[in-house]
Order: sequence, then structure tokens, then C-alpha cells
Amino acid sequence: MDFGELTARAIRVHDLYDELNRRERGRVWSRGDFMLGFMGDVGDLAKLVMAEEGAREVPGGRAALEHELADCLWSVMILAHRYDVDLENAFRRTMAELDEAISARLAEGGAPG
Repeated sequence: MDFGELTARAIRVHDLYDELNRRERGRVWSRGDFMLGFMGDVGDLAKLVMAEEGAREVPGGRAALEHELADCLWSVMILAHRYDVDLENAFRRTMAELDEAISARLAEGGAPG
């Protein structure tokens, strides 16, 4: 899948969640709700990374880490969708800016700080 296909799939799941939440709770998630959900996912991801590094015990192992990384990616994609951000272009632009800035600093040379 290319990025557009991934985004379309993420939005499809978002729409299914909207339908489920309407049916079960009588409301859909706001942008703020998605942000709070993302923060929870990042917390879960932090615990799984700690487990991967041997700093704590968390059930689920590698599969749980993969799942949580995918959940976090989904949340970022949905936040971009809900805020009408072209994430693919923003990512390309940001990576080009970072590449240029880091490369310029490396080209300056000098002793490590």
C-alpha cells in the first residue's frame, strides 16, 4: 500500500468507529477525544518499548509492540485528517527541512559538543 491507500484505510476504520460510537454511545469522538486516545496509545507504547528494552514486564511481547505502533500511526493519520492536514506532503516537507538542517550542521564540522 502507498501512503494514500494507508490513509484511505485509516479513514475507513475512523468512519466505522464513528458508526459504532453513534450506536453505542449516541455520539462520535471529537478531535480532542482522538488526541486523548492518542496520548493513551503513546503511554501504552512507552511501556511496550520499556519491555522490549528489558526494563519492565508487559504481556503481549513483540506483537503488542507492533499493534501499538500501528495504533499510534492510525491516530496521527486521523488527527491529520480531522485537522485537514496533508500529512504526506507535510512529512515530505519536514523531512527535507530536517535533512537540510542536519546536513548543514554536519558539514560545519567541529568537535562534538
